Amino acid sequence: MKRSDRLISLTRFFLEHPHELTRLSTFTERYDASKSSISEDVNIIHTMFEQEGIGSLHRYSGSSGGVSYIPYYSKKDSTAFIEKLCNTLEDPDRILPGGYLYMSDLLGDPQTIRKIGQAFVSAFSNQTVEAVVTVETKGIPLAYAVAAQLDVPVVIIRRNMQITEGPSVSINYVSGRSKRIQTMVLPKRFLNEGMNVCIIDDFMKGGGTVSGMVSLLEDEFHAKVVGIGVLAEAQDEENEQMVEEYTSLIKVSHIEMDKKRISIEKGNYFSEES
Repeated sequence: MKRSDRLISLTRFFLEHPHELTRLSTFTERYDASKSSISEDVNIIHTMFEQEGIGSLHRYSGSSGGVSYIPYYSKKDSTAFIEKLCNTLEDPDRILPGGYLYMSDLLGDPQTIRKIGQAFVSAFSNQTVEAVVTVETKGIPLAYAVAAQLDVPVVIIRRNMQITEGPSVSINYVSGRSKRIQTMVLPKRFLNEGMNVCIIDDFMKGGGTVSGMVSLLEDEFHAKVVGIGVLAEAQDEENEQMVEEYTSLIKVSHIEMDKKRISIEKGNYFSEES
């Protein structure tokens, strides 16, 4: 096999197997090449990944060592995308009753979802994430986009108990926006106790739902929430924000329902150090 062909094949392998540790001997056998040749290939791909801003290849020494692709996407690359998204969301026709935004078309677009997932992956790059958790809402596609990059499972918290999912744990929580008591359910088989998880949600106003998710995960499953990612947050002047530490990509700073006017800006993800 020519080196150019081998480089293409290796690049595809790493992109399709993020965070998967693979021994160099696996590649020497697969491509019938020497270890030194594979090492040179890995160096070339590593340099290319860093130049393109899509991550890096990490090497691990020892008998159980090997190489692993760690996705990482710079905030610089995400800025133009988020700015364009903000402009799109400022369309007054997107304003929904209650100060919400119509985003279903964006959440159904694979390219948009992929780029949003990449931004969240970068936000959690310094954390060990074992599962991505979301609630049964429009945020499910976002959770899968993040999980695919991290190569971890998606856990979906339900609104109602499903008999086909076995024994479940449920809690009542207070909605931050409506102040109503609501219920969320998580089957016991969906999540092992003590896991490191990140929460992904599509829209946060008062933070009641996210706060309830944190309580369910920490109190009932002894999980450690290492990150909270929100696509869009909205200022809620009438209610105190129930979640303090989170990462948002977009902020709905002002909505005038009567004048059909809306102001969108970049979220706190872009105010943090790169």
